[in-house]
Amino acid sequence: MVAAQFYAAKGECNMILDLFSLKGKVAIVTGSNTGLGQGISRAFVEAGAKVAGVSRRPSTETKEMLGDGFHNVIADLGSCEVIPRVLDETLEKFGRIDILVNNAGIIKRQDSIEFSEENWDTVMAVNLKTVFFLSQAAAKQFIKQNSGGKIINIASMLSYQGGIRVPSYTASKSAVRGITMTLSNEWAKYGINVNAIAPGYMATNNTSQLRQDEERSADILARIPAGRWGTPADLEGAAVFLASAASDYVNGFTLAVDGGWLGR
Repeated sequence: MVAAQFYAAKGECNMILDLFSLKGKVAIVTGSNTGLGQGISRAFVEAGAKVAGVSRRPSTETKEMLGDGFHNVIADLGSCEVIPRVLDETLEKFGRIDILVNNAGIIKRQDSIEFSEENWDTVMAVNLKTVFFLSQAAAKQFIKQNSGGKIINIASMLSYQGGIRVPSYTASKSAVRGITMTLSNEWAKYGINVNAIAPGYMATNNTSQLRQDEERSADILARIPAGRWGTPADLEGAAVFLASAASDYVNGFTLAVDGGWLGR
């Protein structure tokens, strides 16, 4: 429902906060056990949604935090074979799907001159191949429901930059930004919005090596105008916005949540 229709249905013009509500919506969030996925899951439940969180290991902490608003789907997204089960289990539990957040991702660090084929293939499988085919499956369900839907891909600062010692991660996240635009072009006619969030340097598992390297961490912090590493909480508002009716005319865009890194 676009904003104008929303206001017409309400018969009022002072309901802007309701546009951000996710009440009655069902979201799939991958990588829900820690970090950004856990934070996004929490934000969605607080905004009124039910969340099917996908993780390789039990999302015990997330489940304890969110209770009945959260259902854990155990699946290894290194293979596309699990995708039908992810959707089937979500539909069995909650009856529909309205939002997909492709957050799960991995990173392998190795000098490019020595970078292995295994490290390349492992990262590309999770960060790109599964992202595309899970998005495809979700879009087919949205079309079947005749409901429209929201897809949010988690990109990266390395969707814009080259990085160091992470060639497959950079390639995958650059491609995530690209397919976000491609899918938005094709699926907008079905009422499906496809956007992405490019987190800045966040204090998560993926950046633990960087944060433990005092020299590298200092270099990174020196470039962030906000003067600190980001946290999962910094991403929550952007995720709710892109999942809600407030963003119905936003499509194909990658929103940087980076403390000002790209503007430096």
